[in-house]
Amino acid sequence: MATASTALPAADLLPVGPRANIPYRIVRMIGIPLLRLCFRFEVRGRDNIPRSGNYVVIANHLNWLDEFALLLLMPVEPRLHFLADPTMLVTRKFQWWLVRTTGGYVPVVRERHGDKALFRHVDRCLEMGGAVAIFPEGNYGPTEGELLPFHKGFAHFAIKAGVPVVPVALSGTKELWFRKPIKVVIGKALPQSDDPAALTEVAFAKVEEMLPAYVEPPGRKLLRNKLTHLF
Repeated sequence: MATASTALPAADLLPVGPRANIPYRIVRMIGIPLLRLCFRFEVRGRDNIPRSGNYVVIANHLNWLDEFALLLLMPVEPRLHFLADPTMLVTRKFQWWLVRTTGGYVPVVRERHGDKALFRHVDRCLEMGGAVAIFPEGNYGPTEGELLPFHKGFAHFAIKAGVPVVPVALSGTKELWFRKPIKVVIGKALPQSDDPAALTEVAFAKVEEMLPAYVEPPGRKLLRNKLTHLF
């Protein structure tokens, strides 16, 4: 098990690639029914996921459920990899195990976000055929239906690798309770561009446009505090 003082893995040691491993398939078999038991997912736009090749997935970020929703709702292959901070995840042992053994991860330390090592890791993941999931806001959004400004990293990665960017809008994950409705909208791949700033601007506008209007559901909110702060 890594520790906070452990150096980031060398790029050639990262277990990246398009193939889904056995732990990932097992977690999907268990996790999909479990998530659907705990929450009521409404997913639109599955047909917009590219049928061949890999891609970069971007989504707004509200809470811990976002990663699990993408991991379990996107196709099994190409294998989905997340940018993850090992120095934070080691304190969240279940999340750390899940990220490392199922979806895969690309290490990023917040204090070194501009480090060229991050770009090497992501570039290699995409070169190997893996898919990458990125939350361009870089942090949890303040509230449902609002976006923080997008960072341009995802655009640089996608343009260099020549892969499409698939936008996803998540609604309902900020505050969680048992059987809460969660909406997931998967948009068409964004138009290709060779300008990271322009692609970032288009991506922000698209995700903002896709975000469903949020209305607080009525009724009992069983396990609200527990599920909201589960991880």
